[in-house]
Amino acid sequence: MEFGLIIAALLGIFLFHGFCSSEKAPNYSFMHQATTAPDVSHYDYIIIGGGTAGCPLAATLSQNYSVLLLERGGSPYGNPNITLLSKFGSALSDLSPNSPSQRFISEDGVINARARVLGGASCLNAGFYSRAGTKYVSRVGWDGKLVNESYVWVENKVAFQPPVQQWQSAVRDGLVESGVVPYNGFTYDHINGTKVGGTIFDKDGHRHTAADLLEYANPSGITLLLHASVHKILFRTRGVSRPVARGVIFRDALGKKHKAYLRSGEMNEVIVSAGALGSPQMLMLSGVGPSEQLKAHNITVVLDQPNVGQGMMDNPMNAIFVPSPVPVEVSLIQVVGITPFGSYIEAASGENFSGQTPRSDYGMLSPKIGQLSTVPPKQRTPEALDKAINSMSALDDAAFRGGFILEKIMGPLSTGHLELRTRNPNDNPSVTFNYFKQPEDLERCVNGLKVIEKIIESKSFSKFKYDTLSLPALLNLTASAPVNLLPRHDNDSVSLEQFCKDTVMTIWHYHGGCQVGQVVDQDYKVLGVDNLRVIDGSTFNYSPGTNPQATVMMLGRYMGVRILTERLAKEKSQIN
Repeated sequence: MEFGLIIAALLGIFLFHGFCSSEKAPNYSFMHQATTAPDVSHYDYIIIGGGTAGCPLAATLSQNYSVLLLERGGSPYGNPNITLLSKFGSALSDLSPNSPSQRFISEDGVINARARVLGGASCLNAGFYSRAGTKYVSRVGWDGKLVNESYVWVENKVAFQPPVQQWQSAVRDGLVESGVVPYNGFTYDHINGTKVGGTIFDKDGHRHTAADLLEYANPSGITLLLHASVHKILFRTRGVSRPVARGVIFRDALGKKHKAYLRSGEMNEVIVSAGALGSPQMLMLSGVGPSEQLKAHNITVVLDQPNVGQGMMDNPMNAIFVPSPVPVEVSLIQVVGITPFGSYIEAASGENFSGQTPRSDYGMLSPKIGQLSTVPPKQRTPEALDKAINSMSALDDAAFRGGFILEKIMGPLSTGHLELRTRNPNDNPSVTFNYFKQPEDLERCVNGLKVIEKIIESKSFSKFKYDTLSLPALLNLTASAPVNLLPRHDNDSVSLEQFCKDTVMTIWHYHGGCQVGQVVDQDYKVLGVDNLRVIDGSTFNYSPGTNPQATVMMLGRYMGVRILTERLAKEKSQIN
């Protein structure tokens, strides 16, 4: 059986099925192309990055103050490659400068991507919505009441209960049968056991993203510029005890330079919300980072801050593909098993992975551009691509039937680092995650795979498994696909440890680089600098819950409310 050819497609449908879909773009009167911006402008707040955190943050601050939101990508609305479910692979396969997805490969050899679109990664992910646990909230020192209010604020716009059909039900029941208990039903909360989580897809299959949270914005208080690439943050260094952020330099799509400055006022701020890669990169490009590295790129050192770019983490994900003898529904992540030992079990399924009938594009599986292509990147000659496409075209529909069950470890404990490659903010930095460097991460992966084996062998899941395929056969099947650039070993089906190392993939939950206590304080203010904050996933010391997007959106709202509350209170006291 040539099931190895479709593993990548299954992973593609899990991670990227149904890009930002909205039948009609919101009437954002404040959204403009950066080419329309004046040469010089002034605002109370300048936010770098209109992503998962930047959108709710800007919407909140705009209620009382003037906000400039700068997004390097375009709008998710109106682009069929983003909005149409039938083209779910097209946005990631688009390698043009204006693509909503920017591919990068970590130094570990794992193929990855970062968002380049208004709404950020919420436009590219599998849509799973789940809150952080109460212990997490307590540990990081957030106000529990405001956290809950902020989650609800987000959920009123973008979160829904998914329909759970036969295949997902079988996985859910298999989890319970395998001992991942209790069954907690449908909930956004993060609690040990098995549950049905939320989704940012509505009942009609339309994706709702962080960009939709801008519907909360005060139109007269916000200016949103698309295709605005920020090149550096500007600082005042003379006559002050420490550097003070005062504005930014950005370029529009035509390469024209613009400057935006903070209005006079001690509480006006530049806020970086450019993501786990973009935020540390932006600080470094602006002169805040490890001095030796900055000097190597001829960047004037504003503040020697060796912790910028450190503590980079990506939750390793490993999947087992399970061919099905019967048709399965197309489903994204809906069910999760939250184990007591620190591994999260999830699943996805599908039948027509190209999203088209007859199959022609193959979506994420496309040998031409698929991130998880069956042709390794260095072997993608025209002849090899034609041969692969012909081989795929000859496959029976049954070869495109099945699903996979995956495990992702919590945390993780293993950390890496990020470094600049160039001074161009549009270039990817170099990033190393050091997957499984810590033994406990590897142990969690192995234990998670053992739970997956129990699910596959469970009575609840028996309908969707070939009796003739043993677990070693399924492991070998999965390991045969070039899901990353790491070498394979002959003992993948014998050693679960080796299988974890060889088949590790990203689940797009990377974080770190500007961590609390290292680069920013508890209020997300950059240490050693005034009027500058970082608010996004780069500040996380640990990934929240089974999926961070809910918490990143919550954090944008949470910190927006905190900033407004503190500022209004101070202004009131000054008046009195």
